[in-house]
Amino acid sequence: MRIVQLTAGTGSFFCGTCLRDNALVLALRRQGHDVRMVPLYLPMHVGPVDASEGAPIYFGGINTYLQQGSSFFRALPRWLDRMLDARSVLGLAAKKAGMTEPADLGALTISVLRGQDGHQRKEVERLCRFLERGERPDVVCLSNALLAGLAEPLRERLGVPVVCTLQGEDGFLDAMPDADRALAWEVLAERAVHVDAFVAVSAYHGELMGQRLSLEPERVHVVRNGIDPDEIAPRQAPPEQPTIGYLARMCHDKGLHVLVDAFIALRGRWPEGKPAPRLLVAGVMNGIDVPYVERLRARLDAAGLGAAVEFRPNLTHEQKLAFFAELTVFSVPAVYSESFGLYAVEAMAAGVPVVLPDHAALPELVRGSGAGLLSRHDDAEDLARALVELLGDPAMAAEMGARARASARNDYHVDRMATEVAAVFQKVSAAAAARSEHAAG
Repeated sequence: MRIVQLTAGTGSFFCGTCLRDNALVLALRRQGHDVRMVPLYLPMHVGPVDASEGAPIYFGGINTYLQQGSSFFRALPRWLDRMLDARSVLGLAAKKAGMTEPADLGALTISVLRGQDGHQRKEVERLCRFLERGERPDVVCLSNALLAGLAEPLRERLGVPVVCTLQGEDGFLDAMPDADRALAWEVLAERAVHVDAFVAVSAYHGELMGQRLSLEPERVHVVRNGIDPDEIAPRQAPPEQPTIGYLARMCHDKGLHVLVDAFIALRGRWPEGKPAPRLLVAGVMNGIDVPYVERLRARLDAAGLGAAVEFRPNLTHEQKLAFFAELTVFSVPAVYSESFGLYAVEAMAAGVPVVLPDHAALPELVRGSGAGLLSRHDDAEDLARALVELLGDPAMAAEMGARARASARNDYHVDRMATEVAAVFQKVSAAAAARSEHAAG
């Protein structure tokens, strides 16, 4: 099949959505599909192999932002637009991308959701012209529902079906101010009717978005995310000192504060004479996250545990892969409605057992694999209980780690994900061809 994948880049930090889409495109290419990946807003930041390498960036983040605020920038000549879309310029802008929150982006998000009826209509036209110039694809895939405003113009201009991945949109939209949030969901529901099929990354998120957008069940296909488990070396043995690991953005939504409180409680009840656990905290830390992290450091210092916790912000790809080998157990107690939890599958691939909250999509990872334990949502005391139980039973931890590694290889392999996503693409493409043939007849 000929496929176009449209994914919003981050420019300067890793995100689960970009990593998932990049891995999907590479796997589809290995399976013989002709896939073109087009980055939107900012360059991709995905590690050593970028599936979008060499592709121009559309909906450049600077132009998209400026066109929202002023009609002057909506009428700029193309040569000026090109200057603002240069990768070097967008690279500088990417350093500021992590300084914004959903609450600050309400009007812009709504405008982009309106597609050709929004202030960025010039960007919509440019993208459509670019895709029209190449060989017509069989299907176009949008990375998430925040791009649903592109579905109608792409279907009309290219004459092909549009599929949209569902992965984490609700958390972004729900963080907006009340007026913006209500309107954004309303506009998204209107634009969703132009999408031929949706691919949800978990059963939980598929059901949630299906309800909130009033989607017919047959339009939503659940395809669990996948990784390349061979990229992550299996942990040879747990470390001598019990070590709890966290690898996600260092922010409130991912529940880092819950883990810090659980660690303080855990250390307070740890048996004397046994090596005391330590905590390794790694992942993305943007400028806007710094005050939150500093408050957690102060809380640890006040408890006398500052030296027992190490913070490793913004790891490289290679550092991330090596991180899991240092762990006894892995935990990200996300407090928001996590749509999947790719970080947990990466830990599982290393053979590290997990402790996750019994909330949103995360129980699907644990209950389906036997890879660890569940704790009550947003409950530091219960998280401490589960961590003590697992750290105190090496035999159970080893068994769960083995199950975790097996599940990552069998249930969450990137090739399985690619095969199932391709089947959805083929289904909607065949249906579109049948409709065209019927209309012509």
